[in-house]
Amino acid sequence: MSMNGEYLRVTPAELTRALKDPEWALDLAEEIQDVQEDIETTPAEARHFTTHQTWNLLDFLLKRSAFPVDIVHGEEPFAEADDWGYGPPQYVTADRVRLAADTLTQMTYDQLIQCIDHSELAAAEIYPQIWDSPKSLEWARDLFTPLTEFFQAAAADGHAMVIWLD
Repeated sequence: MSMNGEYLRVTPAELTRALKDPEWALDLAEEIQDVQEDIETTPAEARHFTTHQTWNLLDFLLKRSAFPVDIVHGEEPFAEADDWGYGPPQYVTADRVRLAADTLTQMTYDQLIQCIDHSELAAAEIYPQIWDSPKSLEWARDLFTPLTEFFQAAAADGHAMVIWLD
């Protein structure tokens, strides 16, 4: 089984309800994931997004670049939530989603991996352990632009974000 980074766009009202009723939020997340499996959506149209197994690499790269928002793990915990896979979900407020979207728009994946050696990832034990060549740094490139588009759409709609590892 693999660990995947998961994102759910929620309205401020949905976030308020989710914080009061995390089981409702999990049901909502699962329902949206099920719907999206049956229809093809762009990242800008989607309410759910996954970074698959690249979450730890993205976390390492974003922290190294002093990214102002924790968009990999979330910033605020759900007070009463159960484990959604690998721990309880966290969230990012709509204002912080907007900051994240603005910052993501100003960066490229090439900037993120600039001056990084694949051996640093191995030494940091970044999940999964695949850092045997310089080409391995390319692994998350195909997800960076869609993640940016997902956050831009969420920000444009005034959405918050629920984030978890599954």
